[in-house]
Amino acid sequence: MPATPATPAADPHDRDRLRADCANCFALCCVALPFARSNDFAVDKAAGTPCTNLRQDFRCGIHTRLRDSGFQGCTTFDCFGAGQQVSQVTFGGEDWRSHPGTARRMFEVFPLMRQLHELLFYVTEALARPAARPLHPRLRALLDETTRWTAAGADALTADLDLPDLRGRINTLLLETSELVRAGAPGRRRSHRGADLMGARLAGADLRGANLRGAYLIAADLSGADLRLADLIGADFRDTDLRGADLRDALFLTQAQLGAARGDAGTRIPPGLTRPAHWD
Repeated sequence: MPATPATPAADPHDRDRLRADCANCFALCCVALPFARSNDFAVDKAAGTPCTNLRQDFRCGIHTRLRDSGFQGCTTFDCFGAGQQVSQVTFGGEDWRSHPGTARRMFEVFPLMRQLHELLFYVTEALARPAARPLHPRLRALLDETTRWTAAGADALTADLDLPDLRGRINTLLLETSELVRAGAPGRRRSHRGADLMGARLAGADLRGANLRGAYLIAADLSGADLRLADLIGADFRDTDLRGADLRDALFLTQAQLGAARGDAGTRIPPGLTRPAHWD
């Protein structure tokens, strides 16, 4: 396993760096990543090709009309702060338009950085869970290791980073965290890990402490459901009805998952996440 660069230890309470700051990013998600014509995107776009809606100032020309224009996928994407990290730290503020020689490397690094920042998001949440205190020393070590990789140069990230190994080691601890946290939920803890629950009618269901890792919940009815302490990592919430659902203290819930779902003023969400603008 390659050594990681030496940088100051990470602060597990600093979550601001894991929030997208589009004003300090060179629209990397609009250029580096590919997308295919679907319900989420109105057109096909190859990786490394700027979206046709991208303006010269790195702003989206249809930002206020994305969902109505067939670009719903753009409204749910979350880079976890990787965009500004690559733009301002890895490449020192040199944008790919003014410095076209950096473009290929920048677009290559961005997907790696995005995965690193997503891992930081999950580890940071695990460290915030008192029930996972026995795991905190190992979680903190992995937080520091991952943070050091985010500060690495483009060459080290593309040549030396063993992302599958790092993800595997982190996932082991996230699974242990899940077991400890969900043990605090009352009643029987259901396991729907990886289950096909597309279109399922689960309105008002008691899913406290449930394992919904990687579950397919596309267009499922979870209105009024109790999802407190449920493990939601990787659950597919596209068009899921979360109106009136209780997601307070749900485990590993992301902003992108909320953005993909339908909710309303009665949907209760964890602190640190925001209510999507398209919700009722």
